[in-house]
Amino acid sequence: MNIFLRLFLYLLGALTVAGLVAGVAVGVWVYSLLSELPDYQALQKYEPPITTRVHAGDGSLIAEFARERRLFVPYEDIPPRVIQAFISAEDKNFFTHPGIDVWGIVRAALDNVFNYLEGRRLEGASTITQQVAKNFLLSGEVRFDRKVKEALLAFRIEDAYSKEKILELYLNEIYLGNGSYGVAAAALNYFDKALNELSVAEVAYLAALPKAPSTYHPIFRKKAAIARRNWVIGQMEENGYVSRSEAEQARNQELTVFFRPVGAQTAEAEYFAEEVRRIIMQRYGEQSLYDGGLIVRSTIDPRLQRIGIKALRDGLERYDVRHGWRGPVAHIELGDEWEKRLKAVPRYSDVTEWRLAVATEIRDDQSVLIGFEDGGRGIIPLTELTWARRFISDKERGPEVKAAADVLAVGDVIYVERIGDSGDTYGLRQVPGVNGGLVAMDPHTGRVLAAVGGFSYFQSEFNRVTQAMRQTGSSFKPIVYAAALDSGYTPSSEVMDAPFVIEQGPGLPLWKPENYSDDFLGPTTLRMGLAKSRNLMTVRMAHAIGMEKVVDYALRLGAARTMPPLLSMSLGANDTTLIELTSAYAVFVNGGRRIEPTFIDRVQDRHGKTIYRHDNRECPGCRAAGWTSGSTEPALAAPGKEVLDPRTAYQVVSLLEGVVNYGTGTAVKEVGVPLAGKTGTTNDEKDAWFIGFSPDLVVGVYLGFDQPRPMGHGETGGGIAAPVFRDFMKAAIGDQPAVPFRVPLGITLIRVNRLTGKATSSGDPKAIMEAFKSGTGPDTGTDLLEGEYAARYDENGDPAQRPVDTGTVSSGTGGLY
Repeated sequence: MNIFLRLFLYLLGALTVAGLVAGVAVGVWVYSLLSELPDYQALQKYEPPITTRVHAGDGSLIAEFARERRLFVPYEDIPPRVIQAFISAEDKNFFTHPGIDVWGIVRAALDNVFNYLEGRRLEGASTITQQVAKNFLLSGEVRFDRKVKEALLAFRIEDAYSKEKILELYLNEIYLGNGSYGVAAAALNYFDKALNELSVAEVAYLAALPKAPSTYHPIFRKKAAIARRNWVIGQMEENGYVSRSEAEQARNQELTVFFRPVGAQTAEAEYFAEEVRRIIMQRYGEQSLYDGGLIVRSTIDPRLQRIGIKALRDGLERYDVRHGWRGPVAHIELGDEWEKRLKAVPRYSDVTEWRLAVATEIRDDQSVLIGFEDGGRGIIPLTELTWARRFISDKERGPEVKAAADVLAVGDVIYVERIGDSGDTYGLRQVPGVNGGLVAMDPHTGRVLAAVGGFSYFQSEFNRVTQAMRQTGSSFKPIVYAAALDSGYTPSSEVMDAPFVIEQGPGLPLWKPENYSDDFLGPTTLRMGLAKSRNLMTVRMAHAIGMEKVVDYALRLGAARTMPPLLSMSLGANDTTLIELTSAYAVFVNGGRRIEPTFIDRVQDRHGKTIYRHDNRECPGCRAAGWTSGSTEPALAAPGKEVLDPRTAYQVVSLLEGVVNYGTGTAVKEVGVPLAGKTGTTNDEKDAWFIGFSPDLVVGVYLGFDQPRPMGHGETGGGIAAPVFRDFMKAAIGDQPAVPFRVPLGITLIRVNRLTGKATSSGDPKAIMEAFKSGTGPDTGTDLLEGEYAARYDENGDPAQRPVDTGTVSSGTGGLY
């Protein structure tokens, strides 16, 4: 045999043996890899981290909380154009290959030869199925064995799941930059649109991102982003998904994005959204909050929230203006690029009406020219600067402002606000040193409709509605009066308004409380005592009925968490939060039932199952199989537990109407609808309160420094807190029809003189219809329970709908004159 033939056969045999050995080795290696593969069936139970979304009472989105901002969308709800864009960009043979794309691998290998020689980034050839395997089941490390595992898993996944399921997993998991996981979240976070609202250009941009989101950033790498987007559009055209004209139009479209904020979605909702976040965190834990995809229906009414913010800010600014100018926000050097230096100054971006500006020129001492970071210009006339007398203390200001230079200097950075529609005319503004809170609730359900925790959330996240413990002052007095009315007193009972002195104990000085006005009225009715907020009457009454009873009422109504039975507590020396005291006032207007305030109506899990509902009352009759003409209307129990006699509750309401009509709360009277409430001022004017209500809305307001200190003489609840309540109520319900307070059964309305409490005639200018528990009033008068009551009120005490002759009784409510 020819030696060359023998050598060839020998080599062939050796190669065959080596090939068999290598094949066996590869087979063993692949088998070992197969045994190491993760369980691909875990994909069937895929529950990715999903964004928790918080909605307002009207359904609008107010906040999102997530570590990975993702909204899961089933395949059938993903628009075809979105699928076509990602198929074109990532894996055009997706619907035909078995998990890996052999021709794609060959093509990528050839391209990578040139990429390597030219120093460019090497291309991958992973299919969408392989990306699912890598993203869900494998690590991202670059190793050959990991790539083989990826391919093996891709085959298994293709065998186990439909193409549609694989695409569903991919499009919900893929990271697309800007904190967005999945296409639905990306559509919202980049364009503030739902998937079905995206244009071809917008869909193509999202499909351009899986390769390298940061490389195609729409702002910092805009040119590269547009080029990659247009490449995707070209692929869609080549694959027949869009026409030539559609593709051309999409390529010419500008790349404009709208980055949605993390957390609260509007500046107005910051305090409310943070309170909801705290509640969810406490109730369900961190993982459920940030990964659980909870659907939270909150109680916020966006309209009332905006009204509350404006009312509180206006009130804080009114106080602050009276106490002078504390100086500019900052000072910068003018010159080249001063706009950049101005832009770097921190500001409170949630006060959207204000802008940060710099004084560029003082013109003839009559005005100040200002500039903005965007190059805009404006002017502040002297008339808008005269309020800015130099702050010396809460009791003292500097001399009057006679020239613009008395207030500002060139380079001063200040807040300004446009004056009306005046174009370039602005007013000088200052962040108040004082702060406060406002809360509005439905008194019948406890739903918190608005909660403003301070002047600016960006200034301070501390929520003064729920977190600030403050002394209540005279706003606590209605609770003392409620206890007295249940102890034999009537609204017409007289209590001595005279000096009161009591020993406090061994080694302690005598306690001698005083009236705010430092005078005495002698024998005075309960009505006038509460209307004029007489301290000595309240102390004397609390001493007579016993502080243990007052404390019991305070705890029962929820006005305090703990309280020692000391007489000073009757004048509001106890600490409580604004929301707790406001909830206690709700007991008066809702007929004596204690309700728990809530920021959340309902919580659902990611599957839509309700896991919490605030209103958990049972209504068996609501589940009736059918309805006939003889069926009884289902009865639903009133929310909450009765903690106060409904008659006593109404008597307090009637007395508090007097506070508004002729007492310390007359600033509220101009709203023009039936209102009741109480002012409160603590020692040295450290806290100013007003808590009040209409028949269906209870609102609490307080103002004070975060580190309590005197606000200045005369800065009382009636002077600074009541106007905030007034402004809120005027905007919230001032244009609505007047609705009287509901009178319960067991109340007799008798015409009396409001000063003396004695029965009187309709011709008396001081006459009112006083509310007495049946059998406790004067012997003469009009008993509405036996006469007009049945016609004018239904069995629940609600105003009757049918017209009646009301005679001389003004609207049928107590405390009106």
